[in-house]
Amino acid sequence: MTTNDIRQKFLDFYKARGHKEIPSAPLVPENDPTTLFTSSGMQPLIPYLLGQSHPSGKRLVDSQKSFRAQDIDEVGDNRHTTFFEMLGNWSLGDYFKEDQLPWIFEFLTIELGLSKERLFVSVFEGTNDVPRDEESAHIWKSLGVSEDHIFYYGVKKNWWSRSGEPDKMPAGELGGPDSEVFFDFGTPHDPAFGEKCHPNCDCGRFMEIANSVFMQYKKLENGTLEELKQKNVDFGGGLERIAAAVNDNPDVFIIDLFTPLITVLENVSGQSYTKTPEITRTMRVIADHMRAAVMMMADGVVASNKAQGYILRRLIRRSLLYGRTLGLTKDLSYIRELVHPVVSLYTEAYPDVGEHAKIIEEGLVEESARFAKTLDKGLLELSKIPVLDGKIAFTVYETYGFPWELTEELARTKGQHVDREQFEEEFKKHKDLSRTAAAGMFKGGLADQSEQTTKLHTAHHLFLAAVQKLVDPTIKQRGSNITAERLRIDFNYSRKLTDEELRKIEVLVNEKIQENLSVDRIEIPRDEAEKIGAQMEFGHKYPDVVSVYFIGSKEDYFSLEFCGGPHVSFTGALGNFTIIKEESAGAGIRRVYGTLT
Repeated sequence: MTTNDIRQKFLDFYKARGHKEIPSAPLVPENDPTTLFTSSGMQPLIPYLLGQSHPSGKRLVDSQKSFRAQDIDEVGDNRHTTFFEMLGNWSLGDYFKEDQLPWIFEFLTIELGLSKERLFVSVFEGTNDVPRDEESAHIWKSLGVSEDHIFYYGVKKNWWSRSGEPDKMPAGELGGPDSEVFFDFGTPHDPAFGEKCHPNCDCGRFMEIANSVFMQYKKLENGTLEELKQKNVDFGGGLERIAAAVNDNPDVFIIDLFTPLITVLENVSGQSYTKTPEITRTMRVIADHMRAAVMMMADGVVASNKAQGYILRRLIRRSLLYGRTLGLTKDLSYIRELVHPVVSLYTEAYPDVGEHAKIIEEGLVEESARFAKTLDKGLLELSKIPVLDGKIAFTVYETYGFPWELTEELARTKGQHVDREQFEEEFKKHKDLSRTAAAGMFKGGLADQSEQTTKLHTAHHLFLAAVQKLVDPTIKQRGSNITAERLRIDFNYSRKLTDEELRKIEVLVNEKIQENLSVDRIEIPRDEAEKIGAQMEFGHKYPDVVSVYFIGSKEDYFSLEFCGGPHVSFTGALGNFTIIKEESAGAGIRRVYGTLT
């Protein structure tokens, strides 16, 4: 059974039970400055989990493209990947545990044919504020899951929110207890991970393949949890991990989404994936990073030194560095060969990948060639360091992107030993500093919960309309990031905007603010919205029924865009719009920052 088969079976299963399929949101989230990438299925649906009506109804199903930057350094084992697809079904105040758990059990055992004897489940053990989830345990037993296959865990394992346990959740964040399903691969337990094996053991015997989150709480300003009026189901199942379970092989890199890339690497290097643990790990890293890079670029990310572009650049450079350990040094033609299978595998599910294949391929080759030139210089500098230690190894890693394995190998040729623990200690310090900096950078919280962010979101629409009218009508949005302090919009254009153009855009936006135009939302079929000229973000897939915002009258509007909100009711509430700066955000992409006073 292929991953395409599994994805389609899941979508069809829930559509047959009254769910409406919604398209995957882009990897770069819209109007959410709290994170660089969409990392879970619930992220794009937060307004609807809070009670806003969704255009497609209360029952939804999707396969969401996701990326977790924090997993980059974990890639190399049998289960971690940076890019992944999350199969999801949603109940927005409709059904709850009594329907969700039997359905997912039926999907796994009947549709996919997994043996129920090899499925283990976990449920929430409860806290002083949230009761023990006896209801889920009872439902699992009624489905035939034996009591010795049901495990209770606390907030570290069976509570889900984007920030983790309840005490780490900021005010306004949603969370709830969950019930997870694990597949037992039957591999022997490694006592190094504890005396007894259990579903959350890290020895490799079990793999989590499904998680039903009962999203029913919201964190208040006073630190307590408030139960939502609307109880939601938020299911997530990792497509790659489910495929591994169907294959009955705990290595996710053996599924059909990776084997074509592994085959390319074996062919160009002349080495077998299973030859040594080091080669296995190296090929996993390259396959993962190149797949993720292709999918990022299909969503418009361009390699750079900032934000999403920096992560993309890091993936490409790590791939090349690991490629060197396979002997792939001078000839970079294998980069093109790694793009083709990814495009082939994903074009059916995500047509944008195929449509932009040539641009993606050329962009990867260009970035790879650029780094290859600087890499030789870096190796030369490294050769000048007489004695390598853990701190220097980390400095080299941070400066040049050298993986630990490459630095260790260069040290070995000098007869030196580099302290891995010292390297890890320096790495941990760096991660802690980065996490602190990110918390400060994104302290504004969710963009759609702030009055000022709402105003800037509306100004964002005015700016896009103005730049299309005054500069070029073919300009399309390529991304945005809006905080309470400023807006940022990316759009396609081949040159820098002149000072005169920026001044005229400012004047036009402020004129429309002074006119106090009405801002109105309607829900209409997507094809109808396209016919009347509604603007949409480049590369974004939209559902059959969409939310559209008019600024101005419906007969004589200034701006008309696909959007989920939020917005002010009249533009007069915005104040005065000022463009802060204009800059390049990559080849053919311009970026403008603006604010309201």
